[in-house]
Amino acid sequence: MKKCGIYIHIPFCSKKCPYCDFYSRSGTDKLYDEYTAAMLRSLGSSPYRGEYAAATLYFGGGTPGLVGAERLALMIEEVKQDFGLDTENSEITVELDPADESIDLDLLKRVGVNRISIGLQSSDDRELKLLGRRHNAEQAERFIERVKASGFENYSLDLMLAIPGQTAESLERSVRFCAESGASHISSYILKIEPNTVFYKKRDELELPGDDEAADMYEYLCRLMSEYGYKHYEISNFCKEGFEGKHNLIYWHDEEYLGFGPSAHSFADGRRFYYPRSMKSFYDNEITEDGEGGSEEEYIMLALRLSKGVRAEEYRKRFDCELPHKYLLRCRGLAAAGLVKADENGFSLTEKGFLLSNSVIARLLQ
Repeated sequence: MKKCGIYIHIPFCSKKCPYCDFYSRSGTDKLYDEYTAAMLRSLGSSPYRGEYAAATLYFGGGTPGLVGAERLALMIEEVKQDFGLDTENSEITVELDPADESIDLDLLKRVGVNRISIGLQSSDDRELKLLGRRHNAEQAERFIERVKASGFENYSLDLMLAIPGQTAESLERSVRFCAESGASHISSYILKIEPNTVFYKKRDELELPGDDEAADMYEYLCRLMSEYGYKHYEISNFCKEGFEGKHNLIYWHDEEYLGFGPSAHSFADGRRFYYPRSMKSFYDNEITEDGEGGSEEEYIMLALRLSKGVRAEEYRKRFDCELPHKYLLRCRGLAAAGLVKADENGFSLTEKGFLLSNSVIARLLQ
């Protein structure tokens, strides 16, 4: 039986953050029950039951904690039955908000959840208010203590970069907050102003840093993470040794995964497909085809998000041929500019290259 990652989208939020363009909506207990029942049906009727076994399970959102631990437990049990999820050994992640004060963390631990991803974004109350977050720094600290008291040793914190008005000092305080909390993993993303968001409508009023300032902030973050003992293993992700996010590694290794819920994407049997951004489409099991997946170029593009980059030996195993020499030739000028590291064993982006990853990857793939 083939291995895959399974992603379950929980599309509910108590309010929409002004920077967020993910699919979400408000909910009620009645809607949470309806959605849970629909998710159980979707998992139980999947044509991939019996063909794929779940190596990881990830609950994203939205705000998964809003539906409560009991409903999440029902979904975990369904994945266990339909996709052979090993709750003793598989990575099972739930995204939670520090304002999810009523979530039963002990129940999540009992049903197999072993990794919590916490949407901190900042430890600065001014920045949190600007971002429209429901929590403040004190609430976040209390929530992390609850997570640890429930026995979770593997928890990740999200940080946002290039927030309007953010300074090197406030960023350092946020990184220190994460490190002193004992976080095993930190994800950090540069704020991007997306269409159809409140920030997009107000973009002329926001004091956004320029590209050079955002790049300086990213490079400063990378130095701070190293000083606090975190390994930079992917463009936006840092971890203590051995705590890489296994589910997301499936994406970056261009391996197969199944997504359930509105806006969730899948890659299975060489094809990509997804549910549209609509509850009705999910309830009606409407699937949109998104072309073939797993090509050489796609594999290289995704592998270059990782600090180890493209390895010749792994490429050989994947495609049953040698890594084409043309890529190493294209690396020469990029290496001279400090954007790429390359030798006969493969090539990877430098931290400077990470900042320009889209253009560097385009140059390599031509």
